Amino acid sequence: MSVAKVIEITASSPTSFAEAAKAGIAKTAETIHGIQGAWVSEERVVVENDQITEFRVTMRVSFLLD
Repeated sequence: MSVAKVIEITASSPTSFAEAAKAGIAKTAETIHGIQGAWVSEERVVVENDQITEFRVTMRVSFLLD
């Protein structure tokens, strides 16, 4: 029997939502193993001087418990 846990993380990138998601998973994988998947629950942008300066994603990441 497998048991999974879900955590919520927020990550950002100056380039794109996809890069923010990749950065979030990469950072999470430094301390959590067995990541099974993730889903983006929110996307936001930071605007400064009428320009997008940062892309942010909030994701739920699932991983198997030992």
